[in-house]
Amino acid sequence: MTHPNAPSSGAAADDNEQLILDMIDRFLKVEVAPHVRALESSDTYPEEIVEHMKTMGLFGCLIAPEYGGLGLSTRTYARIIERMSAVWMSVSGIINSHLIMAMAVQRFGTPAQKQAYLPRFATGELRGGIGLTEPDCGTDLQAIRTTARRDGDHYVVNGAKTWITNSMHGNCLILLVKTDPAAEPRHRGMSLLIAEKGPGFHVSRKLEKLGYKGIDTCELSFDNYRVPADRLLGGEEGRGLQQILGGLELGRINVAARGLGIAAAALDESVAYAQMRKTFGKPICEHQAIQLKLGEMATRVQAARLLVDAAAQAYDSGERCDMEAGMAKYFATEAGVENSLEAMRIHGAYGYSKEFNIERLYRDAPLLVIGEGTNEMQRIIIAKQLIARNPV
Repeated sequence: MTHPNAPSSGAAADDNEQLILDMIDRFLKVEVAPHVRALESSDTYPEEIVEHMKTMGLFGCLIAPEYGGLGLSTRTYARIIERMSAVWMSVSGIINSHLIMAMAVQRFGTPAQKQAYLPRFATGELRGGIGLTEPDCGTDLQAIRTTARRDGDHYVVNGAKTWITNSMHGNCLILLVKTDPAAEPRHRGMSLLIAEKGPGFHVSRKLEKLGYKGIDTCELSFDNYRVPADRLLGGEEGRGLQQILGGLELGRINVAARGLGIAAAALDESVAYAQMRKTFGKPICEHQAIQLKLGEMATRVQAARLLVDAAAQAYDSGERCDMEAGMAKYFATEAGVENSLEAMRIHGAYGYSKEFNIERLYRDAPLLVIGEGTNEMQRIIIAKQLIARNPV
């Protein structure tokens, strides 16, 4: 099966990708980089940057052209995310959760749902993300307790969600609920609703975070919140867990690309600094201790880039790719953490100062080994798929 976002072959596709990446580089240099420090320090939502992202079509970069999107390949998307994260990781999060929501509708929505929502998602008129995690439920999604009871031509939703990105400044979520709390196995009672903000949909509070500043991450509560029944994704109850798993593959590729971006930025900053900083009469890049660090950092970046690219191509093929996405997410995010720490050591006291970017990279990186499925879980997924694909 050919994935709807599968790239065309040949030089034309490569040229088109390069034009898009050049546009992204200019956008990041002119519209993002000069404002990162101020927005990050004040934890301010980057409204002007978001408006620029709308005009560039980034909220529809994976949405098919027939619905007003750019129809980019996941491979190109991953390269966009890598570039964004190298400059300011928070910008990448603004489109990640939104596109998981959009891709769930594009893959599993009814024709009417696609026509109603995808064009508005592509323009950024409707923006948002995915409502999965709950106060007592993260990795084990089948343990969610938010319910949706059918009442005539509506579902009535009650419950709570937490760590939901884009929920304060966004206006729509794909919401994972229990439509049949008594179902066994549990996943048969789970469904996804396309949930626009309305009465009973409450943003309880914005969560304060170590890093990943600027972007809104919130707790939500639902108090007899009514959703029209025709917004049940795909029009069939009990398919929510399966529907969201493909979205998590995309999310893990995104997070892997973020880890790659942080790892690459830490390397670039360290290579430059090591040539300028001198000790004992010579640049520190001539000291073997620093060379060992730079060699390891560069190897991590290259290996992470290859894994992210392989996962993105697997996703574009339309085949199951939880192992490839898991490998990329696990390795690239660990590379981000390790390179950010090594960069801090190379920079010494300056790496600990807010005058340099290193401390921000160091604060942003740990989120990636936790979010979109912990790295412990990724290793379990990799092992299970390895056995399943290689039976004796």
